[in-house]
Amino acid sequence: MTSAAILTAAGSGTRLGRPVPKALVELAGVPLVVRAAQGLAAADCLTSLVVTVPPAEVGTVTALFAGGLVPGTPLTVQVVAGGPTRQASVAAGLSALAQDVDVVLVHDAARCLTPPELVRGVEAAVRGGHRAVVPAVPVTDTVKEVGPADTTGAEPVRGTVERTRLRAVQTPQGFDRLLLEEAHAAGAGRAGDERAAVSDDAGLVEALGEPVWVVPGDERAMKITTPRDLALAHVLLGHEAADRPAGHAPLP
Repeated sequence: MTSAAILTAAGSGTRLGRPVPKALVELAGVPLVVRAAQGLAAADCLTSLVVTVPPAEVGTVTALFAGGLVPGTPLTVQVVAGGPTRQASVAAGLSALAQDVDVVLVHDAARCLTPPELVRGVEAAVRGGHRAVVPAVPVTDTVKEVGPADTTGAEPVRGTVERTRLRAVQTPQGFDRLLLEEAHAAGAGRAGDERAAVSDDAGLVEALGEPVWVVPGDERAMKITTPRDLALAHVLLGHEAADRPAGHAPLP
């Protein structure tokens, strides 16, 4: 049996202020979707990758991967049309996986600097017997629960959430394939509506009453959503290059 990844790249670039889908926005000259795929390939624990993209961009993204990913890795790449929501896009990716895949990682192209060691850690945790695994980092801000806003727009505080119990979840999230398919089948009625669809696959597993486990995340697995995020990614990429030992080539 093998491990594979679904790379979701069907989002728009609206909040980035770009006229192209977010996955095609470049970071240091490389589209985000390519950087994310290269990070998955570099983990060296996957045999295949399914990339979900806007239907109109299937040809464009397929061409990006025509030359392969990381030299020396056997990872195969298939590009398929995503759906109207992230949940629907992951379902489309699931249906495209080869039959011998039993562990599935679901990753966001917007988290394109996720280090290979984080990918390996999630995959290993699923292989180790945890059927649903998410990487996450501790929440450092004080978090308030609020009520409905009044006529001025101010919201009343209902309480302060104990932050030591809170985690900010990242990707890739890892799953036993059968469990993930069961979760998507159970939640299929929500997939077509952005207001009802879940924001991550772990939420579908939780809805089944199945346990989800957390492993340590990494600050480099940040999600690029706004121009500020993109600027920060440039900074992190520069630090990564500066810290790399001599003779270790960066991603192109």
